Amino acid sequence: MTARRGVHPSKDILGRQGTELEGKKIVLCITGSIAAYRAIDLARLLMRHGADVYAVMTESTASVLLNPDIMRWATGNDVVTKLTGNLEHIMLADYDMSDIVIVYPCTANTLGKVAAGIDDTPVTSILSVALGSKIPIIVAPAMHEAMYENVFVKQNVSKLREYMTFVEPKMEAGKAKVADPEHILNATISVLYNKNVLSGKRILVTAGSTVEYIDPIRVMTNLSSGKMGIAIAQEAERMGAAVTLVYGHGIINPAGGKIVHVSTGEEMYKAVLSEISSNRYDVVIMTAAVADFAPLKKSDKKIATQLGKIELSLVPTRKIIDQVKNKSKDTFLVAFKADYGVSDSDLIEKAYRKLKESDADIVVANDLGRKGSEPGSDKNEVFIVNRNKEVIHLPPKSKVQVAQRLLELVDELTAMSCSK
Repeated sequence: MTARRGVHPSKDILGRQGTELEGKKIVLCITGSIAAYRAIDLARLLMRHGADVYAVMTESTASVLLNPDIMRWATGNDVVTKLTGNLEHIMLADYDMSDIVIVYPCTANTLGKVAAGIDDTPVTSILSVALGSKIPIIVAPAMHEAMYENVFVKQNVSKLREYMTFVEPKMEAGKAKVADPEHILNATISVLYNKNVLSGKRILVTAGSTVEYIDPIRVMTNLSSGKMGIAIAQEAERMGAAVTLVYGHGIINPAGGKIVHVSTGEEMYKAVLSEISSNRYDVVIMTAAVADFAPLKKSDKKIATQLGKIELSLVPTRKIIDQVKNKSKDTFLVAFKADYGVSDSDLIEKAYRKLKESDADIVVANDLGRKGSEPGSDKNEVFIVNRNKEVIHLPPKSKVQVAQRLLELVDELTAMSCSK
């Protein structure tokens, strides 16, 4: 495609992959993290979905980590690296001047300054104005894991969560690595279009795997990563719900909202029943992969390997989901049914059977044997089955996108139920 007269050639990609952000003006703030280079990919991704992106950089970032000319090439717009008489912070972040501000990546230094009301860089000035003008803000932290676990950094994050949406970093190799651009895209769409649609709703989500002890240091478990449940909990919060997460074991450290940590299936059983018995929940979403069996007896001491062959007697664990409607009849119940290497029709049949057995309102079924939907992957292909055995098929999408669509459906179905 040839460049259009008067339009920067880099803007030829606008809307090439979607129109979700068409007409939206996004301010992309880049701070002094080594991950600053990833802002290039994020800017281009946002543009491919229709957004007009304006980059703002701290002076140290612009002089050491990322040449402003690269961001001008990436976005097709002038880049702000210092404030001048043009009042760039006002022009970009005052009332109705932009649709959303994204800080990607965001350092601990910037978090601390914003939390303390310090305004001494182009980025903190943008955020200071945006907080006053109530423009939505998305923050994607990036730093060493030890720094992210610093009690004062955690206090700053907790303080700012009331005013900003955080997209959690990935904990890998001792680093709190900035979230992938696709996750920021999904969060941006969620904040702009789904904000507060679940306001007033109380939602309980279970996530992760459970373990069953063989002896004090050996366990039985499964490969659930917890990613699907975490995505649902985070998206529900972004959509305005009050969320309680009952979390077993997973590869993500959840943050924000009310979190109840558990380890075994019995602990999750008691935690869920305690929550729904003592609190009113509009929706319960059971994504956790609770172990189906546990050893009949747990050895109090480590079993010596010199014993050679040992035999374990297994007994079924208690089904948590079967108790939800017994304790809270009016709660909208979402069950998850995972299988491996089955046909679409078999998966749907098994999901419908689970719906009937647990008295669920809908069941989300997925096949962990399918390429791209394996345990721990960032994508999922699901079939959502309702009481009338009607099926909604979501082809492979990011787990954040699946979470968004599922919660939209829950909102639609609960609204219909209330109107009857």
